[in-house]
Amino acid sequence: MQNPGHVRSFWPALDYAQSRNTLQTLHLWTQIVGKVRLTLSPWVNHGWQVALYVTARGLGTSTIYAAERSFEIVFDLVDHRLIVRSSEGPDRGFALAPMSVASFYHQLMSELRAAGVTVSINVTPNEVPSPIRFPDDEVHASYDADAAHRFWRALAQSDRVFKVFQTSFLGKCSPTHFFWGSFDLAATRFSGRRAPMHPGGIPSLPDPVAQEAYSHEVSSAGFWPGNETYPNPAFYSYAYPSPTGFAQARVEPSEALWSDTLGEWLLPYDAVRNAADPDAALLAFLNTTFRAAADLADWDRGLECGIGVAGTPRAIPD
Repeated sequence: MQNPGHVRSFWPALDYAQSRNTLQTLHLWTQIVGKVRLTLSPWVNHGWQVALYVTARGLGTSTIYAAERSFEIVFDLVDHRLIVRSSEGPDRGFALAPMSVASFYHQLMSELRAAGVTVSINVTPNEVPSPIRFPDDEVHASYDADAAHRFWRALAQSDRVFKVFQTSFLGKCSPTHFFWGSFDLAATRFSGRRAPMHPGGIPSLPDPVAQEAYSHEVSSAGFWPGNETYPNPAFYSYAYPSPTGFAQARVEPSEALWSDTLGEWLLPYDAVRNAADPDAALLAFLNTTFRAAADLADWDRGLECGIGVAGTPRAIPD
């Protein structure tokens, strides 16, 4: 029998109201780092080239190439440092501590230049209300190390379960990755069919980007720590286009609810954290929302398979 207290220790308590200022600042810091990757990376379908990834200690870009030079940028949310790691020379970086977005921007650009990387990014934030140019933003300057660490720990547990979930689909699916525009961890499956043209209209996001991202039918799930629209950490699941009847689907666990405002299913983070088996609760949400979307949209159900097992090759289907 699992010890609920022991399990909860891996799924940290989160409180958006208490962490709000830190999360808003960290959101903008990740946008600066993400835009470095965006500027230097060739476009990949659905904008996958822009994302960050959960690491053993925080969030990172993975390898970025600047001509013949390679480097990566890492948010170490254990020792609370920003690290620029290059193929040439030692690691560089600075402490993550209370500082303005403007200060973070200038320090990062200085460290990149010192590492031999010259890059000029679009300095206007994306997908945030009333954006302030990074070099001018002295408003967002909060950093609580404990709040940042808890956020990463929640990301790490979510990432682990999402990766298990993605093993049960044989079709095209995304990596589990962190989008700095919307500040969420996401995992997406594709039916393989073209979707209707996305209407666009996402604040501070060019319509062609949204339209390319949703060029094909998707079932997407993820986690975010809360925002001003929904100030609670939660898991979500949506489909594009959203099939008729999706809002009335039978979804598990019982705490899951449909949001007309957001047009997606939500599962409060605490419903997972406080469950006797958090992994099972989250997998139930991911599986039931996906199956509802797939059934209602008439996806090829032959794309599904059993959960992957470590060290065992996938059996070839008949």
